[in-house]
Amino acid sequence: MTRPRERLTRRTDGRAGPDPPPPPPGGVLWTLVGDIRGLLMLPAALALQVAHPAVGAGVDEHSLFRADPWGRGERSLRSLQLWVYGGAAAAEEGRRLRRLHRGIEGTDSRGRRYRALTPEYYAWVHATGFPVHRHALRYLYRPVTEDQERRLYQEWLMVGRVLGIRDRDMPGTVEEFWPYYRGVLAGELEANAVVRDLVATGSRLPPPVFGPPPLRLLLRLCWPLVLPGFLRLRRFLTIGLMPPDARAAIGLPWTGGQERRLRRFGRIVRTVVPLLPERMRYLPQAREARRRARAGGLLPTGRTGRRSRRPRAG
Repeated sequence: MTRPRERLTRRTDGRAGPDPPPPPPGGVLWTLVGDIRGLLMLPAALALQVAHPAVGAGVDEHSLFRADPWGRGERSLRSLQLWVYGGAAAAEEGRRLRRLHRGIEGTDSRGRRYRALTPEYYAWVHATGFPVHRHALRYLYRPVTEDQERRLYQEWLMVGRVLGIRDRDMPGTVEEFWPYYRGVLAGELEANAVVRDLVATGSRLPPPVFGPPPLRLLLRLCWPLVLPGFLRLRRFLTIGLMPPDARAAIGLPWTGGQERRLRRFGRIVRTVVPLLPERMRYLPQAREARRRARAGGLLPTGRTGRRSRRPRAG
């Protein structure tokens, strides 16, 4: 008998071959990405992405983040969840994103031509999530161990492959990542118009448009009162959960008093969130994926809202 030939697909990086797998159930990202605390990290990661002149210009000229900030945020969050929890759909989402970015090009603030899928720029957008997660974990969870840091980075590389980022376009190890990261901080980052918008406290941000109708109505009525506090909190978390060296490279101010408030905030978050039931702690896509994984014996069963001393898998 002959073995059936493996069906080849067009991978996310454009070459023929089997799709790259997403991070496995029970991995570090399965715990982190779907947890509601991950929402608090997203503004810092986004600000670090767009501080690169090419990325900032692409977002400024081609994105709907000003006209439809909530819709864009919801779509980005849904896409992020697919990268980790989507199974076979993860690679298709990676292909969709590459198709979406194929026509994005222009000139950045330094007069250089850019294309969104230029490997250097596309890889930076993905790379920023790793240092932001690593820094934010010390406030919202617990500081990661050396082994956990390595696992987190290797899983981040797996997600990169799902997005079509070639291995040669990302540092292969944590030790190689930090010189690459510091090089970008020193040579590229700037407080451009998009960064300034993301940390502004006087923006005209519309009220959220999702949730049940009574909640949307309540938010619309109360939004003029809620908005100033929301914008101050967004600025606080954007700057505070950004790694200090990145914050300094962009020129974002941060005081000792703000650092103490962030630590107090973090103590509250990492005390309260692990006590929540899973339906409140995890986002819908993550909850469903975790349910399927438990049913298939890929995750342990039992109460998942218990407090743990470190961000553990599962």
